[in-house]
Amino acid sequence: MTAERRALRDTLRDLLSGSSTRAAIGTPSGWDAGLWARLCKEIGVAGLAVPEAYGGAGATLRESLVVLEELGRTLTPGPMLGCAVLATQALLRSGDADACTRLLPGICAGELIATLAWSGDPDDLPCTASPAGRLTGEVANVLDLAAADTLLVPAEAALYEVDAKAPGVTRHASTPLDPTRRLGTLRLADAPARHIGDGSALAGLRDVACVALGAEQVGAASQALAATVEYVQVREQFGRAIGTFQALQHRLAEAHVRLEAARSASAAAADALVSGAADAPALAAVAKVTCSEALQAIAAEMVQMHGGIAITWEHDAHLYVRRAWASAQLFGAPGRHVARLADALLPPRELSGSGPRSARSS
Repeated sequence: MTAERRALRDTLRDLLSGSSTRAAIGTPSGWDAGLWARLCKEIGVAGLAVPEAYGGAGATLRESLVVLEELGRTLTPGPMLGCAVLATQALLRSGDADACTRLLPGICAGELIATLAWSGDPDDLPCTASPAGRLTGEVANVLDLAAADTLLVPAEAALYEVDAKAPGVTRHASTPLDPTRRLGTLRLADAPARHIGDGSALAGLRDVACVALGAEQVGAASQALAATVEYVQVREQFGRAIGTFQALQHRLAEAHVRLEAARSASAAAADALVSGAADAPALAAVAKVTCSEALQAIAAEMVQMHGGIAITWEHDAHLYVRRAWASAQLFGAPGRHVARLADALLPPRELSGSGPRSARSS
């Protein structure tokens, strides 16, 4: 956390302190458009990791992760993850300078919403492209689909740009577990598209998605734990604050250890990703698993220690639980990334059944 990143964090906290997550989720887009405009124009959050040639600040993904952590802390809805990180990185990694010149300045200014219609698995591309460049297929769980102006769709080892209002494009809103994050199902029926680059960068983009989501999860977990620690110091039972009971102290200590482990995993993965380290894919998978499990565990403790008030709509605890379980499934459940780590780090099983057990099986 450099002095510049600390200043960025503090500025974001001041701005977000006056926002209302509950008011935002009731809007048609699912977020506060005025707040997003301020974040883009006053702080430049959408263009932090975009080169200056395309209207950005020329910083790194590390600065974008500071923003995601703060947005996660307050559960502030908005297109930061889907548009300013994933769609932007997809464009930059496409190698198509013309597409970057056309689309990135509008994204940086907060005037254009783009989203990546992709599950997060580089081997799962449900859309197909005709020789004429028209797309057909269906993609579920697309971030911010209803509000998107431009769709970036991977199909057959290539990346395509689709106008969200083009003929053949149908968008269906999903009923989300997490009301602070809008998802939708995209259906394409011979929809016109523009080829903007190959899809060879999708494997690296999965790592970006895992690391970005991990930063957001760390922010949510830190606030859930802080709110719980504050509550147990004022909630009394049997004539004393419940925070003085040793059993709760042990559980809070374990939650703190989980949070610090998640923070460390997130930071290590972010540094590896930005520096292009060879172990970046493995560290991204570690971050996805560690951060997902930490937020789930801490959000569960938040509900348990707040008691009955935590399951009311008026309290925020249930929103953190919803965010925890929904985000854990985004871009692949933790179990899929554990399997990815096993394939990358453990020796393969022996083909012969008569020999000793392999390292993986033991």
